[in-house]
Amino acid sequence: MKKFDIKEILVPTISLFLICTVVTLLLAVTNSVTAPKIEQLQIETANKTKAEVLSVAKSFSEEKTIEHNGVSYTYYEGYDDSKNIVGYVFTTSAKGYGGDISTMVGVKTDGTVAGMDFLSISETAGLGMNADSDDFKSQFVGKSGVIGVNKNTSTDTEIQALTGATITSKAVTNAVNIALELYEEVGKNG
Repeated sequence: MKKFDIKEILVPTISLFLICTVVTLLLAVTNSVTAPKIEQLQIETANKTKAEVLSVAKSFSEEKTIEHNGVSYTYYEGYDDSKNIVGYVFTTSAKGYGGDISTMVGVKTDGTVAGMDFLSISETAGLGMNADSDDFKSQFVGKSGVIGVNKNTSTDTEIQALTGATITSKAVTNAVNIALELYEEVGKNG
């Protein structure tokens, strides 16, 4: 039987502890350097997306929040040059095939979709990611009420589903429909 040697346990333990401490400190420093830049990039992306999905607006309100079906949503009022409300931009999300799909949807004061874009989407490449194409996103423009999904063709109240990505198509449509529901709550009182 081998004699118990404290060095065999203590040296590797202290070495691992020191390595973990150094790595943790390096990660903390990296986070403190990159976090403000990441936050600034997210703000710039959101501002650019707001302007794209509600292009009739010249300026936007500060971020506002609305509670709908137990979930808090962010929205912005869009103004023309005379500070009249010309529409709203809602940030919504829905569960897609590859995870949550986060959208920004512009709704004009007449209740029609002015535009929509993604803040985050991680669907299957070549299938669900085709939702990020202008052809797919433009199907929502001008629609109002409750939008449905049709596998074969689009209509006044439906968009055409992506081939092989019906789950993604329905998720995006759900996110846009949530924005239209939010408009019904906010827009009527705005």
